[in-house]
Amino acid sequence: MIRKNKDILIFKRLLLWVVYLFSGYLLYSRKGYLFPFFITFAKIIYPLSIFWLQIKIKTKEKLLPIDSSMTTSQLWFNILPVLASFITVILSALNALLYIKDKLI
Repeated sequence: MIRKNKDILIFKRLLLWVVYLFSGYLLYSRKGYLFPFFITFAKIIYPLSIFWLQIKIKTKEKLLPIDSSMTTSQLWFNILPVLASFITVILSALNALLYIKDKLI
């Protein structure tokens, strides 16, 4: 039972990474289907978000390590990379969906 759950988790992660890398490929190799500001933002943050996610996965840290003893600057230092990565995931996935929709129609 444990092996089956681990296999499913690995498959889900692999699927997520394949979709994210395909979205990045479309982001850099094709024309953008979103506003130019969003495409530029995603192109700048996309490589940083991959490195940030790899570091978080490798060190097995929580996604948002927040506690009540943190200062405001520490909170922003922890929140901004997460927020930028989520926005980049959304923008690159939306760009990929619009690309696929454009190719199908």
